[in-house]
Amino acid sequence: MQWYFVAALLTVLTSSQGILTTLSQSNGKYKYDYATVPFLAEVFKLAVSCVFLWRECRTSPSVRMTTDWKSVRLYPIPSIIYLVHNNVQFATLVYVDTSTYQIMGNLKIVTTGILFRLFLRRKLSNLQWMAIVLLAVGTTTSQVKGCGEASCDSLFSAPIQGYALGILSACMSALAGVYTEFLMKKNNDSLYWQNVQLYTFGVIFNMARLVFDDFRGGFENGPWWQRIFNGYSVTTWFVVLNLGSTGLLVSWLMKYADNIVKVYSTSMAMLLTMVLSVYLFTFKPTLQLFLGIIICMMSLHMYFAPPNTLVDIPLPVKATPESLKEVAVVE
Repeated sequence: MQWYFVAALLTVLTSSQGILTTLSQSNGKYKYDYATVPFLAEVFKLAVSCVFLWRECRTSPSVRMTTDWKSVRLYPIPSIIYLVHNNVQFATLVYVDTSTYQIMGNLKIVTTGILFRLFLRRKLSNLQWMAIVLLAVGTTTSQVKGCGEASCDSLFSAPIQGYALGILSACMSALAGVYTEFLMKKNNDSLYWQNVQLYTFGVIFNMARLVFDDFRGGFENGPWWQRIFNGYSVTTWFVVLNLGSTGLLVSWLMKYADNIVKVYSTSMAMLLTMVLSVYLFTFKPTLQLFLGIIICMMSLHMYFAPPNTLVDIPLPVKATPESLKEVAVVE
């Protein structure tokens, strides 16, 4: 598969994720325990990866699988980073409102580019750096509300703790993505074997979160495994499948493309979600949304287009035989 096909599919699935989650609500509330959704998504990803790994081992006996503990012990780290990141997200929302949090979340676009350069030693051209900054500007522009609204001033009225936690959240999100790409590309192991390791620890950490919630609630509603499917509907199962499929596509991009492609896919998905919300919900399009879409499309073209289509680069002139002069060498 070509990376751009996977990236486009990831954009569609990511954009539908928020819509499906909203549709799974009943009167604005969740009838199910939303903490069980990531757990079931991890189980789904693990099961799919196991099936593909089994098929790969049957068809190709030379499948590479590193089982050395020095390699395996690196795979829990992304789950730990995401676990801390999720808690930082909740802490950030204590100090800032949702709109401010979404705008600050766009910092992860730039921080991903910086960590991509520092830790993976990937060199980006000046045009590509400009494109990344433009992408952050475009997504932020699309989220800014009109100044006539009451929430317009909230962006600059949050306490310093909120901004500090927002920056930390963006850095941790970028770090988790860059580290995952490092894991996927550090050897020639089978993608499905790497996924099995990642998602095994993902299942363990999400299960630990459910157990912790039970202890914190004093087992008032019983243990999590007895109520795991309570309140689930067909739409909820679509949310689980969507989240699981998105994770599988991200791992493919980490292995065969890079983090920047993933960042563009998720950013475009956010814009696509806004556009779809105009037709599905009561969301009203704004001038900022259209301006943000235009800026993001310019960024997309700047980053992935060949440099000679953006800058007039002179072609190298080859010397013709007629232009060569004889040089006499005197010994």
